[in-house]
Amino acid sequence: MDKTQPQNTDWINNLRLIALYAVIILHCTSLLLMQNGKVPFNDWLVADFLNALVRFAVPVFVMITGALLLPREYELGSFLKKRLTRVVIPFIFWSLIYIWYSWYNEELVFTNNLWVDMKMVLHNLRNGSSYHLWYVYMLIGLYFFIPIIGKFVRQASEKEILYFLLVWFLVMMLNQPYLSRYNPSIDMHYFVGYAGYLVLGNYLAYKDFNIKHLRAYAWLAFIFGVGLITLGSFWLTQYHDLPGTMFYEPLNPAVLLISVSMFLIVKNTYPKVPPVVIKIRDFAGGLNYGIYLSHALVLYFLDDPFGLSYKFCTPIVSIPFTAFVCFFISLILVWIISKVPFLGKWVAG
Repeated sequence: MDKTQPQNTDWINNLRLIALYAVIILHCTSLLLMQNGKVPFNDWLVADFLNALVRFAVPVFVMITGALLLPREYELGSFLKKRLTRVVIPFIFWSLIYIWYSWYNEELVFTNNLWVDMKMVLHNLRNGSSYHLWYVYMLIGLYFFIPIIGKFVRQASEKEILYFLLVWFLVMMLNQPYLSRYNPSIDMHYFVGYAGYLVLGNYLAYKDFNIKHLRAYAWLAFIFGVGLITLGSFWLTQYHDLPGTMFYEPLNPAVLLISVSMFLIVKNTYPKVPPVVIKIRDFAGGLNYGIYLSHALVLYFLDDPFGLSYKFCTPIVSIPFTAFVCFFISLILVWIISKVPFLGKWVAG
């Protein structure tokens, strides 16, 4: 396995944008999924299918991070300063924007007591001022771990990396609600969480599998995984003794399957596109973090007052269309903010 940085990262740039659009589709489906029993079943099933189709988004983001950052040598202080500055400053800016939106939407009520209001703001910053910002808290934690796990990955043999991934997968399986009864009292929390996706992304990015028809096999695995998530989530609506979001969780074997499949599909796809398309991709890719941070706000305003959501026509059309419009508006919004003198490049994301 070649652990050096790849010369051609076009596929990673493609994958990053695919995952970004996918996460916006995912959030466009959420409102409809929560209306189970209150909307036509066919509409809910469409949302369930689209949600399953894009569940690879967050794991793939983490896998890309692992592919790009784990092979590199870093000086600890400069790495943390550079990465955390890029992540935390835009995060605080957009968190405050979402606190403002909560006030604007009358979900948050400020008082005339400065101390009480400050505690309210700090509480929101600590726990997340919007539903999608959980990813940033998780990412910050990974950044603290990357200098450690990166040194292991760079020096480990392929056998040792596969050992880590195997144990991580087994721990993931034993933490599933339907297998938790078999989970022994052995403390394995060292192998729990998203760090496994970091190592997995690095491994898949640099491993040459030399398997004929690998992309076709990956497509079959992806289709199987999407079907499993779709039908499994529907099945859970009929049985309330298990968590209803169990098949949607990123640390779920079905989501792991479609994440690996999509990663390999894009890695082994070589589309020939005009230079202008590459320029647009790279332009959007350079603002991807800001688009992620801002897209929930754009979705709020597209829905009210403009009425653009899953409701405006059949969901199989309205959800991808709303996601595309949201992606485009978020891109322009973040680009405009980035042009603000002095502060723009720091807070846009």
